[in-house]
Amino acid sequence: MATLHESTFQYLVPTDDQKATMERTRKAFADFATLIDAELPPGPDKTYLLRQLRDCAMWANIAITRNPDGSPRT
Repeated sequence: MATLHESTFQYLVPTDDQKATMERTRKAFADFATLIDAELPPGPDKTYLLRQLRDCAMWANIAITRNPDGSPRT
């Protein structure tokens, strides 16, 4: 079983480059969410999709700041 990196539950301050990547990524997720909201009919499936998209956006930030083993990306 893999062990978690000691910083797994710590906040990592992103570098300036990482912040720029996060901004571009957030904009892409927001643009896609806007499209989904405009094109799909209301209902539980749309709600689920938008919530999952939000979840994916948060995981993208983690991927930007961490290496595959969980250690901070510098």
